[in-house]
Amino acid sequence: MDAFYASVEQHDNPALRGKPVAVGGSRERGVVAAASYEARKFGVKSAMPSVIAYNKCPQIIFVKPRFERYKEISNQIREVFLTYTDLIEPLSLDEAYLDVTQNKKGITSATLIAKAIRADIKAKTGLTASAGISTNKFIAKIASDYNKPDGITLVGPEKTETFLEQLPIEKFFGVGKVTAEKMKNLGINTGKDLKTWTKEDLKMNFGKSGAFYYEIVRGNDNRPVNPNRIRKSLGAENTFDYDLVELADMKLALEPIAVTVMNRLEKANTFGKTVTLKVKFKDFSQITRSQSLNDEVRTLDQIVSISFNLLEQIDWQQFPTGVRLLGVTCSNFENKEVDRQLKEGHQLTLDF
Repeated sequence: MDAFYASVEQHDNPALRGKPVAVGGSRERGVVAAASYEARKFGVKSAMPSVIAYNKCPQIIFVKPRFERYKEISNQIREVFLTYTDLIEPLSLDEAYLDVTQNKKGITSATLIAKAIRADIKAKTGLTASAGISTNKFIAKIASDYNKPDGITLVGPEKTETFLEQLPIEKFFGVGKVTAEKMKNLGINTGKDLKTWTKEDLKMNFGKSGAFYYEIVRGNDNRPVNPNRIRKSLGAENTFDYDLVELADMKLALEPIAVTVMNRLEKANTFGKTVTLKVKFKDFSQITRSQSLNDEVRTLDQIVSISFNLLEQIDWQQFPTGVRLLGVTCSNFENKEVDRQLKEGHQLTLDF
């Protein structure tokens, strides 16, 4: 979906249409959970402190999030998906993988299916969606972000190599800001640059992820669309441009991380009883601290409060001065079922 939370607010309140909207936060304090495309033009992004968002865009309109409404519309979107296929792997309230090789309507073109799904979503919810179509999950995910908003991108088998070679390295799904910067320092600016590296060299520089980068730049991703995937944890972390020394600065840095975690929990409609704080020091050593509750953690205030408490309980004299990364994870979900992998079957062909 395109700017889902903000688009829902603009759809439900016509006075907000065409205007820069931030879901979450206020002019004085808080953090942006989502931003409309009108706000994004000014550089406003999710997880950004709302004070900074206001400075970038003084005309921005802050609205309170309505997660129950977002879940309601997400269920409507899923109903649309189910008219085409049962092989749906949700990533969040507003995003999912669909395997349409064998679809319920007998349509023989993946592109036509994507167009039909987008049209059905627009008719049912009044909202726009973007789609990526390709031979596997990794490329389809990248393609879905390639032509937003209200766009569709097809990367067929014959275009895969060129598409990935020309792609800026920061556009690769799974390559975060810090990794992208490290790659650029090594002369890896595009997929074509990445492709010249051996698997051994990538593993030497990026650890286990190096093998993953080696495969994806070649378009290799054999993961099935798994409708039975069960999340065991959800979290977020941030590596800072400079080491944090003061506890007050660490708390300030934790707030947008907590917002991102809460955002992801709400999107996935999954809540856990354990909050874990991750701290990485300037020498790259790291520690974790956890706290479990009897009931699920369901509010941002809870995540922030627990994270702050865990931070305060650390005996800082035992560790190096300077924190380069903080992370927060929520786990211990109610459903303890282990992920079940779909059995691989005979792969049918489908025209793009």
